[in-house]
Amino acid sequence: MNAADIQGRSGQHGTSLRRTMRFILLLGIVSLFADMTYEGAHGITGPFLSLLGATAAAAGITAGMGELIGYGIRLVSGYLADRTGRYWSITLIGYTINLVAVPLLALAGRWQVAAFLIVAERLGKAIRTPARDAMLSHATREIGRGWGFGLHEAMDQVGAILGPIIVSVILRLRGGYHVAFGILLIPALVALLVLILARMQYPSPEKLERDTEAGETPDATNTRFLPRVFWLYLSFVAVSVAGYVHFQLISYHFKTLSVVSDVLIPVLFALAMGVDALVALLIGRLYDSIGLLSLMAVPLLALPISALTFSRGYHAVVVGVLLWGAVMGIQETIMRAAIADMISPGRRGVAYGIFNTVYGLSWFLGSTIMGLLYGVSIAQVILFSIALQVVSVPLLFAVRRELSAT
Repeated sequence: MNAADIQGRSGQHGTSLRRTMRFILLLGIVSLFADMTYEGAHGITGPFLSLLGATAAAAGITAGMGELIGYGIRLVSGYLADRTGRYWSITLIGYTINLVAVPLLALAGRWQVAAFLIVAERLGKAIRTPARDAMLSHATREIGRGWGFGLHEAMDQVGAILGPIIVSVILRLRGGYHVAFGILLIPALVALLVLILARMQYPSPEKLERDTEAGETPDATNTRFLPRVFWLYLSFVAVSVAGYVHFQLISYHFKTLSVVSDVLIPVLFALAMGVDALVALLIGRLYDSIGLLSLMAVPLLALPISALTFSRGYHAVVVGVLLWGAVMGIQETIMRAAIADMISPGRRGVAYGIFNTVYGLSWFLGSTIMGLLYGVSIAQVILFSIALQVVSVPLLFAVRRELSAT
């Protein structure tokens, strides 16, 4: 190979790398403004339902129904994305429902209408997430799975921090709930416009995933069945996530025992989201260096969370919340990145759909058990959480052994 060929290939690689980075950044911007929209709304939907006359039971059923649909439908949407190949269409439909539902809350005058829109927002997210993640996985092959998903998660969490802050400022200025929901139309429209731009510039994201040695797109054939290692991996995810304390229970503890003031609770949550964004970038790089072993950080960091957050000491709960945000950053980054390395391109939509469904159901079941245990003894909550994190460790090593054998 002569110098001209080497220089030509180097130039092609540089161009390809820039294209993949642009695609990841575009999807990151979409997630940033989308999170500003629905995360900004999430903090006030409960009080808003109460204002419209909903009972506590109605509010609870609405939240539960939204989360159940939000994770359960992902299995179906992921399957449809792979079956039809219409990843962009499904992503666009999902984002539209997800984002339009939020500003429409500004027009809700009855709690039943508001409840319908809250559930619709979760439905939209369920529809678009597997297809979006599958497209994102194509772009992360060249720059590194961990770094690509980490960068996306970091931008996502910037929006998760800004949205609640914007809503808080509006309410402080006495704008009211309806005004707050109406203002969120702005980031919703920005997210949809950037998404359309990404669709126009990258109509076939699968072309971004190429064999770096041969320069060809990976073969997507022989993808009828998901490999055994994927199901082993799901067992690790299910056990680990079931033992991961939900912030709703943590904040309930803070409020019930007056561990921190009401004003500081959302501040601590915002701080956790900031840690999430930072850790996402760091753990993404680590995953690209050492692979699945980096997921050991999940049980190691999660082990002390329950003991710290369910204590009565201010400094202890702050450390616990910071660790909670770090684990969330790891889960949202390399737990997703690992799937792209296990599953061939033609089956990633259904794989991400199954992953998200298992993740949501495991967290729901674990949170329910911990909520029941909390009413009996806080010590039992702590022991339950620690036990599941310990059990998850040998499952992760089983996944590593299976990968080594294939």
